[in-house]
Amino acid sequence: MEAIEELAITPCTSSLYLRPYRLRYRQNGTKKFWDFMRTHDSVSILIFNTSRQCFVVVKQFRPAVYMCEVEKHRPQIFQNQDKESFSPLEDPLPAAVGVTYELCAGIVDKPDLSLEEIACGEVLEECGYRVPVTDLKRITSYRSGVGVTGSRQTLFYVEVTDQMRTGEGGGQPEEGELIEVVEIPLEDSMKFAYDETIPKTMGVIFSFMWFQNNIAPKLPKK
Repeated sequence: MEAIEELAITPCTSSLYLRPYRLRYRQNGTKKFWDFMRTHDSVSILIFNTSRQCFVVVKQFRPAVYMCEVEKHRPQIFQNQDKESFSPLEDPLPAAVGVTYELCAGIVDKPDLSLEEIACGEVLEECGYRVPVTDLKRITSYRSGVGVTGSRQTLFYVEVTDQMRTGEGGGQPEEGELIEVVEIPLEDSMKFAYDETIPKTMGVIFSFMWFQNNIAPKLPKK
């Protein structure tokens, strides 16, 4: 996962996932504009393995996170970028600075499938568990990236057992995915959530807190 090499910044003239726009408008008599991107909505899934009392999350390299860290160490990295240029990264940082822990998730790009069906597909592809749609519990939905994309993410909860695991997961290599499945023991989950040295998404923190408030009190006492 961390064998990242031949890094270079190039112009993004088209994308399957991002479409930049500028909205011009008048608000309370003042002319304004706002630059934004259209992208897909998404689903994410909090997975709890009841066989071993642990959460199942994923770990992967995120180029956007990596480049934020690069810019923090080398503020000039984007300042002199020509829109037509191809700029190799000299002395790149270790790939580990761009690796994050996340909930199992995926974009909503299959109009013929329900959100629940898409979520089940992601659980199987990324984490290797085959779960029926009826096992999913919808927690909530919310807007993410409200200043840039405004996309909606829907969060689900599902319980799995070791017997439900039919594959290794890891995503779809043909789509460029390289995902590591990670288990977080229940007793360590809140420490993990609040440890700022472990890069993670807000979805991990929120869903672990939701679990503590809504599921943990109902678990059998040891």
